Amino acid sequence: MNNIHATAYAKLNISLDVLGRRDDGYHEMRMIMQSATLTDDIEIKLTRDARFTVQSNLRYLPRDGRNIAAAAAKLFFERVGERELGAEVTLTKRIPICAGLGGGSSDAAAVLLALNEHMGSPLSTEALMALGGELGSDVPFCVMGGTALATGRGEELTPLPPMPTCHVLIVKPPFPISTPKLFAELDGKETKRRPDTDGIIAALGRGDAAGVARRMYNVFEDVLPPNCGEIHVIRNKLVQAGALGACMSGTGSAVFGLFMDRGEAEAALRELRCDYRQCHLVETIN
Repeated sequence: MNNIHATAYAKLNISLDVLGRRDDGYHEMRMIMQSATLTDDIEIKLTRDARFTVQSNLRYLPRDGRNIAAAAAKLFFERVGERELGAEVTLTKRIPICAGLGGGSSDAAAVLLALNEHMGSPLSTEALMALGGELGSDVPFCVMGGTALATGRGEELTPLPPMPTCHVLIVKPPFPISTPKLFAELDGKETKRRPDTDGIIAALGRGDAAGVARRMYNVFEDVLPPNCGEIHVIRNKLVQAGALGACMSGTGSAVFGLFMDRGEAEAALRELRCDYRQCHLVETIN
C-alpha cells in the first residue's frame, strides 16, 4: 500500500476563558482558537495486520496505541468498518510538546483527515470532528482549522471571520506546566481578569489585527505556579520587541506574540533566541 502524507498545524489560543466547572468534571470553556503554520509532518503506511505503531524523531513519545496519532487511526478504521487494517505512523515533530499548541491533537486530526480522504471520504467533516472529540477536546478544532469560537469543553465550534495574516513568534520556555494543577488553582480562585472575547470577535469582523492583539488574554496566566514567572517575562519581551500583543497558549508553556511587520518579527526572533532555544516564527493560516 502507498504511504499517505499528512500535515498537522499548530493551534493558538487567541483568548482563553474558563467559565466554571461542570457536573461531568470538565470545565466550561469560551475561547478563540487559531491555526498557525508551525507543522508536524506525518507519513502513514497502511497494513493488513490490525496493528498500530508510531515512530518519531522524539524517542520518548509512545510508540503504540497510547500515542494519540495511532489511537486516531484505530478509531477511524473501527468507525468505517475496516477492522482488518492497521497503520504504521511516522511523525516528524516540530510543534513543541507540553506547550499548549495542540501538537498531539493536531497529529490526530491530520491522521483522521488523511485516512478519510484516502478511503474516499466516507465521513463528513462534521463526523470527523465528532470522532475527534472522542480523542480529545482540541481535536475537533484541529480537524476544522482556521479561526473559531470554541465553547463547551472546547469541542463546540463556531467559525469566525478569518484572522488577518500575522507573523507569529512562538517562544517555548524549557519547562512544562501541569494542566490539572492549573485547573485546580483556577477552581479555588476568583478570576480577576477575563479576555474580551466579544471584542476580539468584533475586531475579526473588521479585519483589525491590532484590535485582536490588544484584547488577547488567557485566564490561566492568573494562576501560574511561582516557578513559572518566566511566562510573564517572555510576554513582556515580545511586546517590548514590537508585538501588537502577546499571550500564553492553552495551559502553556508556549507564549506567542503577533506582529504585522516581518522585519520586527525577525528582529524579535534574533533577540529571544539568545535566551530560549525553542523559538518559531510562523504565520496565522485560514
